[in-house]
Amino acid sequence: MEIFTADNVTFMLQGLVNTIIIAASSILLSILVGTVLALVKTYCTGRLRPLAWVVSAYIELFRCTPNLLWILIFRFTLKGSGVAISIAVFTTFTSAVMAEIVRGGLNAIPRGQFEAARSQGFGFFGMMWHIVLPQAFRHIVPALFSQCTTVIKDTSYLRGIDVHEFMRNSAVVMGQAVTLPQILLLYGFVFLTYFVLNFCISLAVRAYQRRLVAA
Repeated sequence: MEIFTADNVTFMLQGLVNTIIIAASSILLSILVGTVLALVKTYCTGRLRPLAWVVSAYIELFRCTPNLLWILIFRFTLKGSGVAISIAVFTTFTSAVMAEIVRGGLNAIPRGQFEAARSQGFGFFGMMWHIVLPQAFRHIVPALFSQCTTVIKDTSYLRGIDVHEFMRNSAVVMGQAVTLPQILLLYGFVFLTYFVLNFCISLAVRAYQRRLVAA
């Protein structure tokens, strides 16, 4: 029995498309949300300090609990498509991690940059947008991309709630395997697919770092 039929390959690739959609959407949204959380936690002082406390509690809550737990909670408390729920839970969870990554970049900016910006008449938001955040993100690109690979790999947890992602669809096809070589070939295909996705991200990070050094 041939396991890599056109229908089986198409079915697995459909799962891969969903995996990429979930991962890419979650990463982009979590970078945006995480940046806002990092700014609040870092710069909200005085009367706004309670906001920083709320953000800190949010970050610690999601950083100190398993992603799989939140996947199950979201699945059984929210209504909607599997892809939409998956994007929601991964954005919620990953935003806490992204916030700490961005905050590390913000803390790496010398205080002189802030003083120079104020001396040029920049307000807080203008200073963040034009001066601080661009420098902060240059510092944290490797960490951001590392988290991207983590999100891609963690989408495999969604198999547990029957979301039609790559691992789940591959497992369905694997149920048709009747010989050890077929099973090994399928595992090899899944392994190679995840490896290629994440290795391409690794190559992009290395290329970016070489450009930074050359500049």
